[in-house]
This record gives sequence, C-alpha cells and structure tokens, in this order.
Amino acid sequence: MFCCDTPDVNPARNLEFSAMPSYKLVYFNARGIAENARMLFAVAKQPFEDVRLSLTFGTPGDFSTIKRPEFDAAKAAGELDASLGKLGLEVDGVKLGHSKAIERYLARELGLMGSSAMEAAQVDSLGETVRDIKDAYQKVRSIAGADEKKLALDNWFAEGLPDWVKLVEKSVPAGPGPFLVGGKVSAADLSFYTLLLAPSGFFDNTEGAKASFQSCPKIKAALEAVDALPQLQDYLSKRKVTPI
Repeated sequence: MFCCDTPDVNPARNLEFSAMPSYKLVYFNARGIAENARMLFAVAKQPFEDVRLSLTFGTPGDFSTIKRPEFDAAKAAGELDASLGKLGLEVDGVKLGHSKAIERYLARELGLMGSSAMEAAQVDSLGETVRDIKDAYQKVRSIAGADEKKLALDNWFAEGLPDWVKLVEKSVPAGPGPFLVGGKVSAADLSFYTLLLAPSGFFDNTEGAKASFQSCPKIKAALEAVDALPQLQDYLSKRKVTPI
C-alpha cells in the first residue's frame, strides 16, 4: 500500500476522503509500463494500492523463460476479461487495461492534464512524441549483427536522440515554465522524465539520455523541476528495486 497526503494538484483535494475513489494498480513486481502510473500517483500525492504480482526468470534476462503464476491463474479464471486479458487499474472495482489509457485517465483525474482543453491536447501530443521516440529507438535495437547494432546505438545517442529532443524543444508551447505545459507539472513532464532522467528509466545508457537534453533549456528546466519534487523523490527513495 502506498499512502500519503491529499494532493495539492488534485482538483478534488477538498472533498471528504470518503468521496474519493479507491485506486488499485495491478501489475508485476517490476517498473515496466506501470511505472508512469505509479509516478502520477506519487506526484499527485494520491493514495493507491500497489499490487505487484510475482515475475521471475528461469534464465536471467531470457523472456522466454518468464514465470508468472498469479497472472496466469487470474487470466485462466477470467478475472482479466474486462481489461482484455491485461493487468491494469481498478477504480472502485471497475477494471481498465492499456497503460496509455490508464495514464490519460489518471492524469485527468489527478489534475495532471493541464488547465484547459488545449493544454490537455498539448500534454497528450507530447506524450505521443515520447511514444514516437521509443518506437524509433526500438528499430535501432532490432538491427541484426553485433557490430552494426553497436554502431547504430552509438549513433542514436550521439545524434538520433539529441535530434529528437531538439525537435521537441521547438514544439514546447509558450508558458511561464519551468514545466512543459502551463504553469504546473503535468503528465507530459513525467513522460519525458521517465524517458530521459529518472533513475532506472527507459534507456540503459543513462548518461547518453542525460546528455541528449543539455542543449535544450526548456526541456532541461522541466526535467530538473520534476526531479526536485519532494513527493517524487520520496517515492523513488522507497521504490522497490527490480531488475526491469
């Protein structure tokens, strides 16, 4: 169970606790695609139940040897039918699958989707750009041949990723800063934080990821502002250490 104070950014912060929804995030004992949702809860200071199902490898690093007995049993019993056979979020018992749908839902409910319809669209657009960057990186990772792959990865961190970040820098909407959209932290900031700066983030080459935004003042300011949030640092300091 992850509990903390009522969120300052949550528009429902003045409601009685009994009126607040009950959130249960069900995923494996891993960061994976659930980590953005966990960070949204942390930044919003929103209590939630963090259910982590066992996930082990017969051979370390070999995904064909994964063992996940609790997930397999729940799926076989039809417990995941409502979420398309996927783990996900439960809100007052209602199940929702797909990590991006969950992130968008939580961002709206927790006040992390901007302050207007246009800001919400800008937050969403930046989030989709993170997806584009990840897709481009996966193409590099899929290159066959050890020498060719190493050369491509070196080029990705030297040129490919920095070029992407420079494009994003140009697209950041005008605002007071330091955050990417509007005057407060949003899901867009967290998406780029987990991509480029968060401990045990998306890229194995953490130094290459950090170097990619050093010449982009808007993105650099936003990521440093996110990294300075005390509630996020509190979550990270207590986060379970997992291999993935």
